[in-house]
Amino acid sequence: MNLYRNLLWWLALAALGALGWSWFAQDMGDVVVRFRGLTYTTTLAYLVLAWGLLWFSLWGLWWLLQLPIQAWRRHARQQARNRLVSGLEALHQGRWQRAESLLAKAAQDGVVRTPALLAARRAALAAGNVEGAALHQAALLAHDASSAALEQAVTLSGLGRHDDALAALATLANPLPPRALLMQARALAATDRAQDAFAQLNTLRREQALPPEQLAALELDLAAAALDQAQADTLLQRWNAHPLRLQQAPAVAAAFALRATAVGFEKQGAQALADAIDAHWDEALVALYGRLPARPDTPRLDHAQTWLPAHGNSPALLATLGRLYFQHQQWAKAESYLHRALAQGAGAEAWEALGDTLAAQNDSARASLAYANALRIGRSETILVLDGRSLREQIADQAVPELRNEHGIPLLPR
Repeated sequence: MNLYRNLLWWLALAALGALGWSWFAQDMGDVVVRFRGLTYTTTLAYLVLAWGLLWFSLWGLWWLLQLPIQAWRRHARQQARNRLVSGLEALHQGRWQRAESLLAKAAQDGVVRTPALLAARRAALAAGNVEGAALHQAALLAHDASSAALEQAVTLSGLGRHDDALAALATLANPLPPRALLMQARALAATDRAQDAFAQLNTLRREQALPPEQLAALELDLAAAALDQAQADTLLQRWNAHPLRLQQAPAVAAAFALRATAVGFEKQGAQALADAIDAHWDEALVALYGRLPARPDTPRLDHAQTWLPAHGNSPALLATLGRLYFQHQQWAKAESYLHRALAQGAGAEAWEALGDTLAAQNDSARASLAYANALRIGRSETILVLDGRSLREQIADQAVPELRNEHGIPLLPR
């Protein structure tokens, strides 16, 4: 490309010279110069030629004078780049003091000043040199205010000072770089403004601030946090605005159910959990379904019974049925399902629920033993044997029922 441009330039000069010669050939013209009694006479063509040669000579002289200066600048720039590379290698190897020294020297060159100061500040912080890090930050602020603000926001976010991080990011000019957008979204979520962070997901996706898998996980986290932070007058609106794939995500459904229960929407919360479990079976959601507060007009027990044919060996489902029967004061069924849950591998929460059930039946001795087993599981100790169950009942508790799909075809045990 440069050769082509130079060729055009010389062709244009040749054409201009040919045009000038054809113009001067008709009449060379006369130029008379009188100075201090002396008279110089020449043609206009020779005067123009002499003037051009004079300027070319002056330019060549200036170029020659600039050669040593340019060579020194190239040497200084190359030396700064070598120091930057060596400093980054030392930073990677954990040689903090050497890295800071090399990077601080590299920062004397304006071309690499920003990355050198950023790396020097991180090396100083890694070495515990707080004063040096502050000096590098001040130098970076004077040279590149945007990079300094972004680096300050990173430090503040790491310290958990999310409000200060947001204030630092507010000084950046729009549009924000992807890293700043990501930090802003996380800081907003940490300061009870997850809904504002959720609104930035499209921008984060467009800027490719995270890989698709991590961005999908962030979307779930922000959606759950926005529901958890919602007030009673905005909770249902936010929930209904989410697409079905988010409503059926376990983390989002659990967050909505817990928040809905807290603000008086128990029925909607239980229904959301049931819909998510129907879409994708999740043991944690099933356990949460049983822990929701009791409400007479919420048919949770009937809905949970519909899952039993396909998930009859699920510890979470059996414990949930035990809790739901306990809420309906059907102590015998509650105790039976809780025993089955424990036989299938349920943990401390099932023992605690069994203790509540036995205590409701005025069986204080066995209730105390159940509570003790709940504590023993938390300490990884051997549980105590609970009396009162016949051999036939114990065998029935451990038996795995035949599982069938929605078409009635038996399924293999998982």
